[in-house]
Amino acid sequence: MNKLTTKDLEKIAAAGAPKGAAVKVGMSTCGLAAGAQAVFDALSAEGAKINTQAVISKCGCLGMCYAEPLVEVTLPGKEPVVYARVDKDIAVRILREHVEQGKPVQENILSSAPGQLRIVLRNCGKIDPDNMEEYIRTGGYSGMKKALLEMTPAQVIAEMKASGLRGRGGGGFPTALKWEAAHDAKGDVKYMICNGDEGDPGAYMDRSVLEGDPHSVVEGMIIAGYAIGASKGYFYIRAEYPLAVERIQKAISDCYEAGLLGKNILGGKFSYDLEIRLGAGAFVCGEETALIASIEGKRGYPRPRRPYPAQKGLWDKPSCINNVETLANVPEILRRGGAWFASIGIDKSKGTKVFALTGKVKNSGLIEVPMGMPIRDIVYKLGGGTISGKDVKAVQTGGPSGGVIPLEHLDTPISYEHLQKLGSIMGSGGLIVMDTDDCMIDISKFYLGFCVDESCGKCAPCRIGGSQMLAVLERISAGNGRLDDMDKLRELALAMQKASLCGLGQSAPNPVVSTLRYFESEYREHIEQKRCSTGKCRALSVYTINTAACKRCFMCQKNCPVGAISGDREHGFSIDQEKCIKCGRCFEVCKFNAVEKK
Repeated sequence: MNKLTTKDLEKIAAAGAPKGAAVKVGMSTCGLAAGAQAVFDALSAEGAKINTQAVISKCGCLGMCYAEPLVEVTLPGKEPVVYARVDKDIAVRILREHVEQGKPVQENILSSAPGQLRIVLRNCGKIDPDNMEEYIRTGGYSGMKKALLEMTPAQVIAEMKASGLRGRGGGGFPTALKWEAAHDAKGDVKYMICNGDEGDPGAYMDRSVLEGDPHSVVEGMIIAGYAIGASKGYFYIRAEYPLAVERIQKAISDCYEAGLLGKNILGGKFSYDLEIRLGAGAFVCGEETALIASIEGKRGYPRPRRPYPAQKGLWDKPSCINNVETLANVPEILRRGGAWFASIGIDKSKGTKVFALTGKVKNSGLIEVPMGMPIRDIVYKLGGGTISGKDVKAVQTGGPSGGVIPLEHLDTPISYEHLQKLGSIMGSGGLIVMDTDDCMIDISKFYLGFCVDESCGKCAPCRIGGSQMLAVLERISAGNGRLDDMDKLRELALAMQKASLCGLGQSAPNPVVSTLRYFESEYREHIEQKRCSTGKCRALSVYTINTAACKRCFMCQKNCPVGAISGDREHGFSIDQEKCIKCGRCFEVCKFNAVEKK
C-alpha cells in the first residue's frame, strides 16, 4: 500500500462498501473454536464451484457466541441476515438458496437481541479485521485526521472531557483527566500504553475488540499519543491471545506502510511509533505499575503511588495507560463529538459498556448496552434468562474484584455509582449469571482462590490476608465453621482493603463481603445446620438410596470408588456414611433417581 494522504482517506471513505452480495463468517477465537474455518472453507469452495459473484470474507465476533459458528448474509437493498450454528452443509445451502436464489434458510436464522447500542463494537462482525480499507470506509482514521490536522492536543483533551468518557478497565477514572495529567507532565519523552492484559475469569471483551476491529484501537492509540505528547506507544497484550496479537500486528504494519505511523503522519508534524509487548501471564500485571514493570522486562510487581505513572511511568518517563475498550471509543468521539457521546448514558456514567455475558444464562456472548440499562433487561431481554429455566439467584460483576448482586436488586441501572452502592464494581465488563443451584460460599471460594493464586506476594495484607480468608471459607464449606467466622471474614476483608499495596489485594475480598451482605443466611445454614442446600459443598452433602425407587441395577455399587455401597438384588442397597467420600458418582450414574442428595 502506498502512503496515504488526507485526500486518499476521504476518497476511500466516500467510495463506501461494495454494492454486491456479501457473506461474512465470524472468525474470532469464539467462532474458530466452534468450527468457523471449516464453514469458511466450504463457502469458498462452493462459491468457486458455482462461480458466485458474492464476496465471501471473514469478520470479527458478531456477539452471539452461544450460537457459533455464525454467518451473516447481506443482499443489495436487504437487511442483513445472521445464521446460527452453521456447519458445512448449511453453509452450502445458504450460498445456493439465499445468496443465489434470494430464499433465506429459515430454520437457521438468528434474531438479534433488542436494546444494544454498538459504539465500541461498531465494526465487529461487520468488516474484515485484516482489511484496512474496509475500516477506512466506515469512517476509520477520520477522527485521527481531525485531531492531528485540525486540533491542538489541548483541544483533543477538551473534547474528551466534554464526552465524559471514563476508563473501561475497572477503575472508571475520567479519561480526559488522565490524559491531561500526562500532557501537563514535564518531559521530552512520553509513552502511551494500551492495556490488553485482560485476565478476569469469564471476560473476553478486549480480546474480541482486538480481534474484530484492531484498527479502531490503533487509531485510539494514535489520538491518545498525540494528546499527551507521546512519541511512542506500546500494546501490552496477554500472550494467551495469539489471534489478537496477530491482528494488531497486521494493523500496525499496514499503518506504517500507509504512512499512518512513523514520521510526520499525514504530512503533519506528529511522529509516532507503536509496538507490541506480550503479557507475562500474571493477573497482577493488569495493574498499571506492575504492567509498566513487565514492559521494562522486570517481574510484574506493583509499586506504591505516588508518583503516578503520569509523572513517572515507563522508564521513569511520563506515561498514560488506557485499556482496549476505552481506546476503541476515542475515534468515534473525535469523529462525532464529545457532546454526542455525553448524550448517551446516565448521570456520571456516559456512553455504552461492553459486557461478556456468561454463566447460567441462555444467550451467552458479547453485548454492548447504553449505561443506565437495568441489569434485569440485560439478563432477561438480551440473555434470555437462565439456561436451566430456574430462577436467577444473583449476578456477579467486576470479576474477582467485583461483587455479587442478588435477585432483588436486578432493576438497578448499570452505572459506576449504582454498582458501587450495591458493593460491586463495573470492572472490565464481565457479567456472570447464577441460578438457584449456585452456592454463595462456593462462589466466594472460587474468586478468592483465584486472587490468592494470582497475588504477587509482595505485601503482607494481600499475601497473608487472602490465604487466611480462604482458609475460613474452606472450613465453613467443610462443615467445620463457627459463627464468629463471619466476623473474622469481615475483619480480614477490611484489613486487606485498607492496607494492600495495589488494587488486586484491595478488591480481592469484594465477592466475600458482598455474599456476606446479601446471603448471610446461607453462611448460617452452612455453619449452624451443617448443610448446603445447593449441594455444591461436597463435604456437607449426604447421599442416600430410596429403596422404593431403586431398581436393583447395581450401577451405584459398581461405580462407587471406595466400596461404600452394599446390598443385593433381594434387599436393595444402602450407603455407609462413614466410608462415603461424597464424590457423587452414585448420584450421577443412577438412571432412576433412586440416589438422593440432601
